[in-house]
Amino acid sequence: MKIAVVGATGLVGSEMLKVLAERDFPVTELIPVASEKSKGKEIEFKGKKYKVVTPNEAIELKPQIALFSAGGGTSTTYAPQFAAAGITVIDNSSAWRMDPTKKLVVPEVNAHVLASDDKIIANPNCSTIQMVVVLKPLHEKYKIKRVVVSTYQSVTGTGVKAVEQLNNERLGKEGEKAYPYQIDLNVIPQIDVFQDNGYTKEEMKMIQETNKIMGDDHIRVTATTVRIPVIGGHSEAVNIEFENDFDLDEVRDLLAKQSGVIVIDDPANLKYPMPKDAHGKDEVFVGRIRRDESREKTLNLWIVADNLRKGAATNAVQIAEYLVKQGLA
Repeated sequence: MKIAVVGATGLVGSEMLKVLAERDFPVTELIPVASEKSKGKEIEFKGKKYKVVTPNEAIELKPQIALFSAGGGTSTTYAPQFAAAGITVIDNSSAWRMDPTKKLVVPEVNAHVLASDDKIIANPNCSTIQMVVVLKPLHEKYKIKRVVVSTYQSVTGTGVKAVEQLNNERLGKEGEKAYPYQIDLNVIPQIDVFQDNGYTKEEMKMIQETNKIMGDDHIRVTATTVRIPVIGGHSEAVNIEFENDFDLDEVRDLLAKQSGVIVIDDPANLKYPMPKDAHGKDEVFVGRIRRDESREKTLNLWIVADNLRKGAATNAVQIAEYLVKQGLA
C-alpha cells in the first residue's frame, strides 16, 4: 500500500512515520511530502531512504491514503486535490473538522460513521481526542449532561519553536519565541486566538468537536485551556454531570474495559497519571476518579495522553488501519 505523509518533516509528521513503523502498517511505498524548500531531502523509514516530494508530485504518484499534518492552509489547498484523484485524506489540521460534510473521527468512539466515499476525514484536536475516549463508555451508561474541562497542555502542541523557547529559557539563552510570554516557570491561560465570546479557539474546538464526535448536541461543554512548561503530554481535569447516578467501582470497571484507556487510580499509594508517564505511549490514562461532593450525579476525573501520539499521529494511523480493515480505502 502506497502511503503519503504530508508534512513529513514536522513534529507530528515525524511522529506519524514512527507510529506507522511501530504498528507495522502495511506500507509498501512511503511518499514523504513537504514544501518546495524541503524537496529532495531524505527521510528514513524502516531502514529505507525516501526523497521528499511536493504535494503536486505526490498526487501524481497516486497513494491510496495520505496522512496530512502540514497546517490548515496546506490542507485547504491540497486535500480536495488529493481527494479528487481518489486518494483518501486523513487530515490533522482544523480545516475540515467542523465541516458538516466531513466526518470527525476517534476510532474507539465513532469509527462506525466512516464509509468508502469519505475521501477527506478529519482528525480531531488533541485535547478533544483524549477526553472523548474516556467520555464514551460513561455517556453510554449514565448519559452525560454537562462537561467542565480545564487543560494543562504541553508545549509540543505548539511545535518545535515552542520546545526551543522552553529549552532556551531553562538555559538562560536568547532565542526565537513561540509565545508572547515566558513559558518556563509560568503557565499561559491562552491557547490559540481569542474569539468574540472571550473563549479561545482551542476552547471552542473542544466544545464543538465533542458534540460532533459523540453525536449528541445535548451534551453541554465548557473549557479553559492552559499551556504549561511540560514536554510529553496534555493533562485535563474533567468534571462530568450525568442524568443517572453512578457507582465509582462500576465507573472504574467501565473505563478499564474501554479500548485505548488505562486506569491508574490508587491514591493510597500516590498512583495517578502524569504526562511523563504518557510520553511515547498510544493509550489515554485516567485517574483521580472521585465524586464531586458539591453536586449530585457528578464525577471528577484526571485524563492524560501524549498529544503527539494519541492526540495526533496515532489517532490518524488508527483511522487508516480501520479503513484498510473494513476495505474502505
